[in-house]
Amino acid sequence: MDFSLSSEQNLIYATAKDFGKQAIAPYVAKWENDEEIPREVLKSAGELGFAAMYVAEEDGGSGLTRLDATLVFEALALACPSVSSFISIHNMCAWMISKNGTDKLKEKYLKPLLNLSKICSYCLTEPGSGSDAAALTSSAKRTNEGYKLNGTKAFTSGGGFSDLYIIMARSGEYGPKGISAFIVEYRNPGISFGKKEKKMGWKAQPTAQVDLTDCFIDSEELLGEEGKGFYYAMQGLDGGRLNIAAAALGGAQRALEIALDYTKTRSAFGKTLNSFQSLQFRLADMETNLQSARIFLRQAAWKVDTNQKDASVFCAMAKRLVTDVAFEVANDALQLLGGYGYLEAFGIEKIVRDLRVHQILEGTNEIMRVIIARSLIEN
Repeated sequence: MDFSLSSEQNLIYATAKDFGKQAIAPYVAKWENDEEIPREVLKSAGELGFAAMYVAEEDGGSGLTRLDATLVFEALALACPSVSSFISIHNMCAWMISKNGTDKLKEKYLKPLLNLSKICSYCLTEPGSGSDAAALTSSAKRTNEGYKLNGTKAFTSGGGFSDLYIIMARSGEYGPKGISAFIVEYRNPGISFGKKEKKMGWKAQPTAQVDLTDCFIDSEELLGEEGKGFYYAMQGLDGGRLNIAAAALGGAQRALEIALDYTKTRSAFGKTLNSFQSLQFRLADMETNLQSARIFLRQAAWKVDTNQKDASVFCAMAKRLVTDVAFEVANDALQLLGGYGYLEAFGIEKIVRDLRVHQILEGTNEIMRVIIARSLIEN
């Protein structure tokens, strides 16, 4: 069993870290105020191969493994977890189209996603169905030419900003088997967007409600097979949970680094903070917990890459463990800085705000526990 990264993987991580340091970190405060990431920055990330990382090479993607992708998202999150996560959602959408779309659909929609010339958003959650996602009520009624979509999607990252939207809507019976997935363009008549949500964190990326009112689409905009949309959505979320966990890990790592630097220079009672054993113990626990979470995340990614039968459960476990640990480490790092940790200038309060939502999205950590417990009981 070899836990070391290959030279190629180390290069992937270093490339993403360097990009984040130069192209993201110096500007995140402005982007938070603007509530938007500049498209040219996203295109620059796409030019490095970060737009369709685990899309197969035959479809024009980078053909990286899920483990490789976690390295990128962890490294980008050292600069900003919000930006890293936004790019991760786009990657999940690109993979869903590559995995399930027809050649014609890929030619039309996937190609511009491969380098982030266009951006894609994922629309599953609704105002009345969050954790119980299969209870969604957005409808897709058949027409002579295709489908008529009606409904509302909530908490959409990129809502009103992205060019394409993968919409999960009910085309059949109640429950997961009646849900299909569709691709809707930003300019399509019948799609509109609410105002930008005012959020605790993830301020650098726009979030808005997506409204569908008699939104007519051609039958060719159906992604994959009718009735398989919920299955595709859950497939996408396996990788999505790894990505969100990786971004949380990167954010927490940066918070620990800030705290370490601070305790080396800040003095109290005649000595530096890192001289106090109680604080040394806290730092030791933070490092140990991050390292443990990182190993578990990479094991879960390996299980997806090697098609292990328990991969989905390990993705749920990794998402739960890593995001909980990451938030705790970031919060502890803020505490180590005392009042300075609460100030924007030191960078930790943003990380804490950003990482809180990682325990909620891509399936709440309570739902992750349901998935894990169910697998234990059924086996």
